[in-house]
Amino acid sequence: MSQTRFINPDALSKPPGYSHVVEASAPGRIVYIAGQLGVDREGKVVGDFRQQAIQTFENLKAALAAVGADFRQVVKLNNYLVDVGDLPTFREVRDSYLPAGDRPASTTIAISGLARPGARLEIEAVAMLPAARAKSASKAASKRAGAGRKRRAATRASRSKRK
Repeated sequence: MSQTRFINPDALSKPPGYSHVVEASAPGRIVYIAGQLGVDREGKVVGDFRQQAIQTFENLKAALAAVGADFRQVVKLNNYLVDVGDLPTFREVRDSYLPAGDRPASTTIAISGLARPGARLEIEAVAMLPAARAKSASKAASKRAGAGRKRRAATRASRSKRK
């Protein structure tokens, strides 16, 4: 069973809204989520910084849900802000999505711009999930592969009878 520990060593300063160290032990699944922007379903950049931050976290939430996860399984966030002056608003929005106790390790970087014109932040995430889901997914894949082998064998048998 995989386990995740969120640690803030006494020798380090108290972090504002993240953990200094996250330890994930296997077996488990590691999920990497590409950088998400404040864009809606149609790919359009939404409103001001706060609206973009909310949309970005909603996009992360949807990406996590696609693998049966939520923000409790996130172990690392990489945050890219075009204007470091938006950091207080970013933290406020981020804190409304993350669990109150254990927070993921996090790096926030101020950058000169993003690839998408008008985008003001981008966030990448890494999540750690238990292996049980991976096993059931591989069992389903094995069943599908087995069914395919049976169909191919039946087709070959049918062809050889016709000859």
